[in-house]
Amino acid sequence: MNFYELISIGTYMALMIGIGIYSYRKSTNNSEDFLIGGRKMGAAVTALSAGAADMSGWLLMGVPGAMYFTGLSSVWIAIGLTTGCFLNYIFVAPRLRVYTEVANNSITLPVFFENRYKDKTRLLRIVSSIFILVFFTLYTSAGMVSGGKLFESAFGLDYMTGLWMTSFVVVLYTFLGGFLAVSLTDFVQGTIMVLALVIVPIVAISEIGSVSETVSLINQKGDNYLDLFKGTTAISILSLMAWGLGYCGQPHILVRFMAIGKASDLKKARNIGITWMIFTVGGALLVGLVGIAYMMKFDHTTMAIFDGSKTESETIFIYFSRILFHPLIGGFLLSAILAAVMSTISSQLLVTSSSLTEDIYKAYLNKDATPKQLLTASRLSVLIVAIIAVLLSLTPKDSILNLVGNAWAGFGAAFGPLVVFSLFWKKTTWQGALAGMLVGGGVVLAWVYINHSYKDWYEMIPGFVSSVIVIYVVSLLTQKPNKEIDKEFDEVKEIVKNY
Repeated sequence: MNFYELISIGTYMALMIGIGIYSYRKSTNNSEDFLIGGRKMGAAVTALSAGAADMSGWLLMGVPGAMYFTGLSSVWIAIGLTTGCFLNYIFVAPRLRVYTEVANNSITLPVFFENRYKDKTRLLRIVSSIFILVFFTLYTSAGMVSGGKLFESAFGLDYMTGLWMTSFVVVLYTFLGGFLAVSLTDFVQGTIMVLALVIVPIVAISEIGSVSETVSLINQKGDNYLDLFKGTTAISILSLMAWGLGYCGQPHILVRFMAIGKASDLKKARNIGITWMIFTVGGALLVGLVGIAYMMKFDHTTMAIFDGSKTESETIFIYFSRILFHPLIGGFLLSAILAAVMSTISSQLLVTSSSLTEDIYKAYLNKDATPKQLLTASRLSVLIVAIIAVLLSLTPKDSILNLVGNAWAGFGAAFGPLVVFSLFWKKTTWQGALAGMLVGGGVVLAWVYINHSYKDWYEMIPGFVSSVIVIYVVSLLTQKPNKEIDKEFDEVKEIVKNY
């Protein structure tokens, strides 16, 4: 790491800590403030926070790398994700914001499930909390590993130094400022990400000469790079598109919708969020595609290295940041990768701590906890989850990272259909909800870890479909009239009509 990069990265980290201190002073009076921002978030902060929480380091490394390696056929995952995000904003977000407030002001998904179905057994709350605690602790750990490896590959520091630096800053601002800090840092991080992903391909194309020359150079290397269907099958396209199904089941994204000040602001948030996503995902795809042309013209040595390794090709954004810009600007662009990693870690850290506080401590250990006690428990929960995640990150194992790689599908299949049924089908029962959640998550794990002939199918598809079927069938079999549930459902329906 040279001096100018150090200044850029140091400034970025200082800003994140500063936001944490500001949030600590501004709004942490109780656990609701700490965990959900007191439902006071504005549209812009909600939109960029949801986007940044969603898009981790894969956006700036994995997506450009895939685009460089295979060309336009990598675009299907981007189409699936953008479509899924858009539909999530239209259908899920407004109802979830209203319903979580109507259902006894539920501030976590497990609490919402319990309140929505009047589940006196508390099984829905327990099982969904376990899902969140296990998967998100591993998810958080993987994010910390990414931070460590980023410092190792981009700045030449050792892995442990990178791990401790990333973890310390993220944990500090999350511990201090809770949801407000996470949302405000996500806003800043989302802004850095979109600026970086717009600037890099524009400057690269201007260095090459023109758009037409860029296209010509890509075609010179091979006719497959600009072919949307080259090397694909119907199954592979469907599997990549299916990533979009996962949006309606991701707790760290859904909590943003729950925290917005007014449900009516979600339209504005949707417009901002989708615009942000188009620019960031589109920019990430362009970085990889333009990289093909740039190396064809200027750098055959690096091209040979990138062509020979998918892992190496994933550093194309780092390559551009260094070769096209002054180190001070390059350091700012590299901080975008760190921003992507940190924004996801902090969101997952907070959701996991909220589950520990609301779904375990308050529900079972201290039912009469005061607001101050709950706030203290929330902060301690952040530390507990962070310590476990860091310990897992010290010696990263493939099994952990592989499990985390499937966590999107796991959450999408376990929670996605359940969230949709909870919001749109009055007849859903707690038995159907519980069965669907267990089957959806179980099928994903079985699909991944049991040998079979259908590995080409993304595990989200069988997991999601089986969960839908089970929720529907079991709910019909266990359906009993409940006036309180019906009343709340109809109330939500009426309120949402006005938005």
